[in-house]
Amino acid sequence: MRRLAARGAAGDAGEVAAPAADSTHCAQGRSPSPPRLVTSSGIYSDAGMSGTDQSRPRTTQWWQEISCWLGPFSSRSFVCFLPFFSPRLIDVCAIWDTGVLPPTADWKGASSGVAGARLNEAETLSSIQEAQLERLEVATPCGPGSRERGPVLRMARQQLPPWVHAAILLCLLSLGRAIEIPMDPSIQNELSQPPTITKQSVKDHIVDPRDNILIECEAKGNPAPSFHWTRNSRFFNIAKDPRVSMKRRSGTLVIDFRSGGRPEEYEGEYQCFARNKFGTALSNRIRLQVSKSPLWPKENLDPVVVQEGAPLTLQCNPPPGLPSPVIFWMSSTMDPITQDKRVSQGHNGDLYFSNVMLQDMQTDYSCNARFHFTHTIQQKNAFTLKVLTNHPHNDSSLRNHPDMYSARGVAERTPSFMYPQGTASSQMVLRGMDLLLECIASGVPTPDIAWYKKGGDLPSDKAKFENFNKALRITNVSEEDSGEYFCLASNKMGSIRHTISVRVKAAPYWLDEPKNLILAPGEDGRLVCRASGNPKPTIQWMVNGEPLQSAPPNPNREVAGDTIIFRDTQISSRAVYQCNTSNEHGYLLANAFVSVLDVPPRMLSPRNQLIRVILYNRTRLDCPFFGSPIPTLRWFKNGQGSNLDGGNYHVYENGSLEIKMIHKEDQGIYTCVATNILGKAENQVRLEVKDPTRIFRMPEDQVAKRGTTVQLECRVKHDPSLKLTVSWLKDDEPLYIGNRMKKEDDSLTIFGVAERDQGSYTCVASTELDQDLAKAYLTVLGRPDRPRDLELTDLAERSVRLTWIPGDDNNSPITDYVVQFEEDQFQPGVWHDHSKFPGSVNSAVLQLSPYVNYQFRVIAINEVGSSHPSLPSERYRTSGAPPESNPADVKGEGTRKNNMEITWTPMNATSAFGPNLRYIVKWRRRETRESWNNVTVWGSRYVVGQTPVYVPYEIRVQAENDFGKGPEPDTVIGYSGEDLPSAPRRFRVRQPNLETINLEWDHPEHPNGILTGYTLRYVAFNGTKVGKQIVENFSPNQTKFTVQRADPVSRYRFTLSARTQVGSGEAVTEESPAPPNEAYTNNQADIATQGWFIGLMCAIALLVLILLIVCFIKRSRGGKYPVREKKDVPLGPEDPKEEDGSFDYSDEDNKPLQGSQTSLDGTIKQQESDDSLVDYGEGGEGQFNEDGSFIGQYTVKKDKEETEGNESSEATSPVNAIYSLA
Repeated sequence: MRRLAARGAAGDAGEVAAPAADSTHCAQGRSPSPPRLVTSSGIYSDAGMSGTDQSRPRTTQWWQEISCWLGPFSSRSFVCFLPFFSPRLIDVCAIWDTGVLPPTADWKGASSGVAGARLNEAETLSSIQEAQLERLEVATPCGPGSRERGPVLRMARQQLPPWVHAAILLCLLSLGRAIEIPMDPSIQNELSQPPTITKQSVKDHIVDPRDNILIECEAKGNPAPSFHWTRNSRFFNIAKDPRVSMKRRSGTLVIDFRSGGRPEEYEGEYQCFARNKFGTALSNRIRLQVSKSPLWPKENLDPVVVQEGAPLTLQCNPPPGLPSPVIFWMSSTMDPITQDKRVSQGHNGDLYFSNVMLQDMQTDYSCNARFHFTHTIQQKNAFTLKVLTNHPHNDSSLRNHPDMYSARGVAERTPSFMYPQGTASSQMVLRGMDLLLECIASGVPTPDIAWYKKGGDLPSDKAKFENFNKALRITNVSEEDSGEYFCLASNKMGSIRHTISVRVKAAPYWLDEPKNLILAPGEDGRLVCRASGNPKPTIQWMVNGEPLQSAPPNPNREVAGDTIIFRDTQISSRAVYQCNTSNEHGYLLANAFVSVLDVPPRMLSPRNQLIRVILYNRTRLDCPFFGSPIPTLRWFKNGQGSNLDGGNYHVYENGSLEIKMIHKEDQGIYTCVATNILGKAENQVRLEVKDPTRIFRMPEDQVAKRGTTVQLECRVKHDPSLKLTVSWLKDDEPLYIGNRMKKEDDSLTIFGVAERDQGSYTCVASTELDQDLAKAYLTVLGRPDRPRDLELTDLAERSVRLTWIPGDDNNSPITDYVVQFEEDQFQPGVWHDHSKFPGSVNSAVLQLSPYVNYQFRVIAINEVGSSHPSLPSERYRTSGAPPESNPADVKGEGTRKNNMEITWTPMNATSAFGPNLRYIVKWRRRETRESWNNVTVWGSRYVVGQTPVYVPYEIRVQAENDFGKGPEPDTVIGYSGEDLPSAPRRFRVRQPNLETINLEWDHPEHPNGILTGYTLRYVAFNGTKVGKQIVENFSPNQTKFTVQRADPVSRYRFTLSARTQVGSGEAVTEESPAPPNEAYTNNQADIATQGWFIGLMCAIALLVLILLIVCFIKRSRGGKYPVREKKDVPLGPEDPKEEDGSFDYSDEDNKPLQGSQTSLDGTIKQQESDDSLVDYGEGGEGQFNEDGSFIGQYTVKKDKEETEGNESSEATSPVNAIYSLA
């Protein structure tokens, strides 16, 4: 073909092309000269092969036969490649048009990529090749005369080697080669294209009558196509119908009924035509139907009378709808009918009773039809049943009777088929659909249904059973599913079978659907339309919607069965062809256009791309291009003139350049040049070579104990110009780095290893160009797997042997096994430890208690932890016996003052020893000769009423079951309920000095229970002033307490009570004694007459005099001192100095003087004092030490109304002078 010839013209010179064979040579008895065969050993001329003269006649003969056989194609351009004595492909035949350069050695490289595929394709030829070969047999023969041409050709064909036949078939296959238009939108929009249907409605288009009708038809093409429709094979004039419109830029029809009209008027067969100047494309024939949901006919149904055990069919007969409605049965109260293998609905909608039972009268039966489009449900009048029976009472207990029918007096019957009837039937199904076979049988008891296929098995991947095995569905049926199927209905009375012969037919389906054909001017091509079906479909070709027979003749077009061959196509050959293949079950319609393009080469990839590759890798440089005719592509490096092909380079047919192994010297700029007869285009690719990424220190396998820390190393070397990313996988999934993990550039650390951390860890070092992987496995010493397969043997009254199979120890040896048990009487579902055994055993004898329904499980233990419990064993119950012990923790305590509650811990299942465990409770007052009171209790408590307060009792609790009583119980001392205690006795308050008060008391005379402590409340008071109450709690053994006084003047009021668990009892109140007033007054007078006190006062007076002198001197010099604005202003009420000139003071112990008052918060305020100096200081800091010396600081208290600044004042008093100086 021309594109191959043009591609080969760029190769090396030196090969001689074979002369063209034509009919003239054959008619004259001449044969064209054989070609020169090129092999790996050299060039073989027509003189023979490798100098062997014997080869020449054979070579000349087969070349003559091929040339004459291909006579009808001798004017066309194509090339065949065949293997010949060598693995390499060589030219066998070559025929060219005049003016085209002969092939060169580049042909072998350019064509080797497709030769193998073409040889394989030759094995599956379509009918065009067979038809063409038959036509070639009657072509002009070689040699004189025409009478022998048939036999001569047949003889020649028989004498040709098999590989020659393959060469001819490959030449024919080359006719189908076509140009593919890239999906690039810019190219798609530039090129002219015939129409193509892109969207259409389904063939059977059912619409809702309540909605507008929409019939879809969309197409693309350049220029954009226009649309028109036919209805029932006649032109549909949309403009004449106001209800019908067509969507903009689309062929979709819209039929609007908002203004009225009946949708049924538009039913029919529609077909869409999309047309532009290059051809016409057709849609499928769309059958428009309006959905119908007719009403159920009115009918009165009499009660259905049937004998119990007889079969029954309730027919539905729904009204015919479009599409068919969904059928289901319900009662008139809208309760669904329960279906099972006795009562079920058939595929036809009828309700079948294999045998009627009396309980079937309890409801009525109504058939319901749900219509898809209207979403409505129509209900048929309900059937009512009247069942005649020999057993009129509907006893529900008989339903679970093992022989229910005999119990009700129903005679048993062998099965018989209700649907389908008889012993044989047939069914036809279309290929690709679902096959549904159904068998419903009657009989007593209800028969079981089984399905079989004669001569084979049911297709397990497609077959499934439905409707309680009464239906067999095989999905997506194919021809191999045809055959005989039979269903077998059987019960204990016998069996019967029905054979169904299944025939699989097929609507047409594609084997080779026609594809769009895009050629360059002068090229050849073909359209193939191959379909299959049963019966075999017929094929009809159309062009632009018209039958091919009535289309204008085209000398470049030839129809051969299911193939149209195009030769030497021109621009005028553009059209849209339709292939319609049909049989009695349906049809297929396909559009395929033939477009002839004349486009100069153009590059499709971005210009000047940068490609970075890894050293020593294989890479491919892509250079997508487009042109018509198909351009020839060459590659150059760094502007050098030699074409890159061969050796380390390989050029693919799509133009990609493969470099098999990258080296540093391969770095550079590569240029691809695409050329055809209309011009050329080029693009450049810059190739950079990078060092590979390698992990030089890989993570190692590790074994870690749970809770330890593990570090996996991963050190990487990479090209510094590339960004490195290190990530980790666990078990080939991305690893989530949680709080317990730390990922660094060269390691992964796992803290506190857990069992879930076990697995394979893969370090992935990657750049944007490559990656390297290294894997290590982390083994975690985890908990063992659960033991399994528990077995009980050696069963005895009080022992049993338990055996188990150990689970995996997960890399840590099992040290122990714990056997647990559970019983289902006292604590069902609660597991208790029974015994423990070494990890080396897997069998043990267990000692058991009487009357326990045991179930065992085993837990394995190793250094890491415990396994999950095993699955429980089977149960084993031991025999009963009287109890061997009594309940523990017996107590007697009062919950009220006049009762006693006796409680105990109930005995568990292993100590009950028998059924009906109960307790005999006995009690009596201690140290009396009363008889024992007793009562039998089933729980774990008993309350004794009307008891004295807090009296001791003797208590006994004895266990008893149905096998007898337990041993004599121990006696326990309990007490009846407590009450409030009486007041403490002899409450005494003593005051040894002014600092402390001592309290003493005795225990109450009547504690009325166990004392829990004492509560003391006391408060200080001074006249009418009362301080804050203080509460103290004491232990029951404490009878003394000392109170530290806050001041020596206040008195205290004490209230004491005793406590039991009931509460605080009667309280006793006492007050502290009055303070010694006279001693306190004498002490004050003695201090005022002391010599040291008089000297101190004189020193203070002298100091005041000095300060006054200093003040007068400064005033005389013009100094300004802060004084009161008005000297006659009296002291404010807030001034601490009293009018009589007295001052407050307190000693170092802050003891109040005589006549002081105590505030409610405990603060002592002085009422009267003639000798106080407190008001001379700020805050009353003056104090006396123990020897009576004055140690307090003094200062002058400022007047609150004193002014500050440099303003002048009147003559100041000494007091003001002191203030000013301060």
